Formats: sequence, C-alpha cells, structure tokens
Amino acid sequence: MSVPPGRFVTLEGIEGVGKSTQVARLSAWLTARGIAHRVTREPGGTPLAEQIRGVVLHAREEPMPMCAELLLMFAARAVHLQNLIEPALARGEWVLCDRFTDATYAYQGGGRGVPTEHIATLEELVQGARRPDLTLLLDLPVAVGLERAGRRNAAAGDADRFERERADFFERVRAAYRARAAAEPRRFAVVDATLDVDAVTARLVAAIEERAWTC
Repeated sequence: MSVPPGRFVTLEGIEGVGKSTQVARLSAWLTARGIAHRVTREPGGTPLAEQIRGVVLHAREEPMPMCAELLLMFAARAVHLQNLIEPALARGEWVLCDRFTDATYAYQGGGRGVPTEHIATLEELVQGARRPDLTLLLDLPVAVGLERAGRRNAAAGDADRFERERADFFERVRAAYRARAAAEPRRFAVVDATLDVDAVTARLVAAIEERAWTC
C-alpha cells in the first residue's frame, strides 16, 4: 500500500486521556514505516506560538477575559499554521498534532460558553479551508481523566489554568467533543481511552490505516 503524502492528523480529548503518550507512540509507528512527519502541539508548536501558549496557560492573579483567551488561541494557531503546519504539508510530510481547532470548540465553546459562531468566524479567518484529514478523539469519563491528570500534576508539581478547572467544566468540554465527533463521523475516530495503552495505540493505528490512506 503506497503512503499518501501530506496528511494532517490531530489528537483530541480532555485532560488525562493520554494524548502525549499516544502521540509519541504514533510518531514511532510512522517512523518505523518510513513516513516523514512532524510532531507538534497546540497552543504552541513554534517558538513564537510557544510564547503565546505561556500567556494562555500560565495561572496568574489578573483574570483573563474569555474573548482574550479565544483570540490568543487563534493568534498562536495562525503562527503555527503559517510557520510549521502548512510548510510541512507542502513538503509532503505528515503532521501529527496534539490538539487543534476542535479543542477551541470544546474548551472555549463548550467549557467557557463562547458562541460557536464566534469561533467559526476566527476559524475561517485563520485557517481558510484547512481542516485535519483525520481527528482521533480519545474519550473517557471525566472523573477518570481528572484522577489521571491529578497524579501527573502531583508528580510535575504544577497545573495550568485549564487543569485547575472544576469537573463540571470538563463535562461540558467532553460533551462538546462528542457532539463534534457525532456531527463529523467521516473525519473523527473516537477511541475508548479507558483501555490499556497498547489497546488504545492499536485502535488509533487501525483508524489511521483505514481513514488517512483514503481521506
């Protein structure tokens, strides 16, 4: 089977679903098959976009208005797209991205209550027609995700602005993710993240082999 060039694959999910682990495993899988690719994340991905990430995620005394958070997310995304994602895809490389615009619809839309039409307007402005070829949604109950994230943050000694949110916030985020997956079943593949790590990887790989070769 020939490998299609320039595929844009994103991983999404609430805190604690294991995205970082699975991104690393999928990168190793792509490397083993000789598929040139870039691993990146949002917000961030380039030096400038990572600086914007710091502004968005760093907890501070001064509150951040909801609209400022939304605009910063898309500012980082504009930099990321122009300076990393689009050039890589143009070279025929795959891009494996830890979160993208679906996270904005889930976190700022579902979690914060930003109207969907506001997000859609910025999406069109920043991305044009660019959308992921395949979005892998790692899904699990909020209580399980937060318990996992709590163990991780205890080891790291810190939690960002989003990780400090209450469970009801993440229930709304999860519901928004699941609604987007239901609305776009051809782009989304939903994987049960309560399974063991190897089983999750196997299902993600199967989704890539089934969909990214034909999308």
